[in-house]
Amino acid sequence: MLERRPDGIDGSGAFMQKNTPDHYPDRVRRVELPKEGGTVRHTVCDDTATLLYLADQAALTLHRWLSRADRPDRPDRMVFDLDPGTDDFETVREAARLLGELLDSLRLPSAPMTTGSRGLHVVVPLRRGPDFDEVRDFAHHVAGTLAAAHPGRFTTAARKKDRGDRLYLDVQRNGYAQTAVAPWTVRAAPGAPVAAPFAWEQLDDPALHARRWTVADAVEQARTDPWEGLLSRPRALGPARRRLAALSGRPV
Repeated sequence: MLERRPDGIDGSGAFMQKNTPDHYPDRVRRVELPKEGGTVRHTVCDDTATLLYLADQAALTLHRWLSRADRPDRPDRMVFDLDPGTDDFETVREAARLLGELLDSLRLPSAPMTTGSRGLHVVVPLRRGPDFDEVRDFAHHVAGTLAAAHPGRFTTAARKKDRGDRLYLDVQRNGYAQTAVAPWTVRAAPGAPVAAPFAWEQLDDPALHARRWTVADAVEQARTDPWEGLLSRPRALGPARRRLAALSGRPV
């Protein structure tokens, strides 16, 4: 899904694009996927030439599915969106740390990413097999376990009025046809902040915040390879599901 801004970040012509226009060149891959009442012909950005073409179309921020075009109903990553209820980034930092520790106890590798907006994402690579409903249900149980341990600070309540100032552990991006901001994409905000992967060791950096990296220094961060092959080490959910059930004392 493309966030296009042909009139610039302050212009009034911004819009979200899912369906690939007919005028896009044939070299830009498409994949046609079902939706309620029809289909959507999504753009597949998997090479430099396509990325440059999308940039030329004023596609500033890229949002990607959590699955691949060859098996669109089987996600290969799970995303936790840490959405703060206030501007206190320390709550986001603490939530990321506790979530990372919980995922470690489930033997699921994970890595954090700034969003370029307000919070952080924590990404888990998955071995393809479970469908979106299964993955989202598991993610909800993980988030619920963390929220139950810290009810005054974290919540899984989808309605804003039910959250108060608590940080929202959002797992709704793990549904079919939902998207998450792509790593290294640019946000339409002053300074051009970037959704930047970083290493867990950088979580304690006092300079860290949701807009820590921008187009001015994101390439330097990328060259450090902060995820160090994380996405090449996917895990199956079955063993993690059994560990979570034992930890939480309820079926998962």
